[in-house]
Amino acid sequence: MTTFAALGISPKSLDALDKAGFEHPTPIQAQAIPPTLSGHDVIGIAATGTGKTAAFLVPIIERLASHPSHHAGPRALVLAPTRELALQIADQLERFARGQRVGGAVVIGGVGMARQADELRHREVVIATPGRLVDHLAQGSAKLDRVEILVLDEADRMLDMGFKPQLTRILQRLPRQRQTLLFSATMAGEVGEFARTHCQTPVEIEVNRSGTTAERADQWVFLPGQHEKLPLLLALLEDDDLSTLVFTRTKRRADKVAKVLERAGHKVARIHADRSQAQRRMALEGFREGRYRVLVATDIAARGIDVAEIGHVVNFDLPYVPEDYVHRVGRTARMAASGRASTFASPEEADLLRGIERLTRSPLRRAELPRDRPAFVAELSRAAAAQASPGPGARPAGMNRNRRRAAAHNATRSGGGRRRG
Repeated sequence: MTTFAALGISPKSLDALDKAGFEHPTPIQAQAIPPTLSGHDVIGIAATGTGKTAAFLVPIIERLASHPSHHAGPRALVLAPTRELALQIADQLERFARGQRVGGAVVIGGVGMARQADELRHREVVIATPGRLVDHLAQGSAKLDRVEILVLDEADRMLDMGFKPQLTRILQRLPRQRQTLLFSATMAGEVGEFARTHCQTPVEIEVNRSGTTAERADQWVFLPGQHEKLPLLLALLEDDDLSTLVFTRTKRRADKVAKVLERAGHKVARIHADRSQAQRRMALEGFREGRYRVLVATDIAARGIDVAEIGHVVNFDLPYVPEDYVHRVGRTARMAASGRASTFASPEEADLLRGIERLTRSPLRRAELPRDRPAFVAELSRAAAAQASPGPGARPAGMNRNRRRAAAHNATRSGGGRRRG
């Protein structure tokens, strides 16, 4: 088995990795660290939860610590699609860089810009979401002309979220001579085009085929009607006491699901774009520490949840973009752990299910609905009674009709345009 020492890492980094609990490199780390240390551009494809963050952070720390600069300001830039992922990367940087005088600045939305501007002038590593970094560039508080290493983490997600205009503006401010590292769990068409344009003769590493889900995730699909999804979720939660991450398609659905789970006596938190940064942080911390058994989230949480053992991921709604299924399922069965992934596909989501199965090159196993379970029957009856007497001010139930993201994704696959987001 390969060791970190065999990868050419310094004693200080080896000590930091040991204290962080890293015993042996994962496949993506073993294959990506050496060429990165040698200065090559790297494209790394590996399933979520396989250790991609250390694969790029360790070489960055090695390079910056061994070749200090007399100039203040950023020498490495890491771009991530969500605040949560950026914060997770920053936490890992702090762990791996202990004693090596490599500092990081986190540049994300939802918090004040003044402190970020100060850190941008003095920290060697900037970890940012594209939108907030562009804000700093516009105000003149970010200078990127001395950046030596660029990392795009979850590049497919950034492009799918419509960040291409912001990425273009950021790239225009970077030196042409730099090292570029691109990591993701999937390699969709636009990401491949982006890599060909911005990487110079990269070393390509594909630990898992693009579209491969976590190997240890036990994956099942249920075929309920829309009105049966909440009863099904409550029935599944009775089967065990596993920590459970529930993905919904919209913010309103997340709020509704969380309310029903709370009514049923479950400890639940929620995270979506309408929640403040403080609320999102408290929800994640509570879920990580076990104060909440269930976290209900939109896809903002599909990447960047740093929770060691999520036992069960539930796709309450199917994602419009098939690649998001890979990242959702990747929240469980991380590293060497095992886990469950349950997908609810209603009849109107049949096309989305077929898209997921094409991407993963494997049909999902079908499971029977537990319609005879007490929790299922009780919630179905409660919902029917509520619909019969909805009360004043009630809004009609129904699927969210905003499908622009799916349309943009399909248009891209067929050679059309993409929304700017």
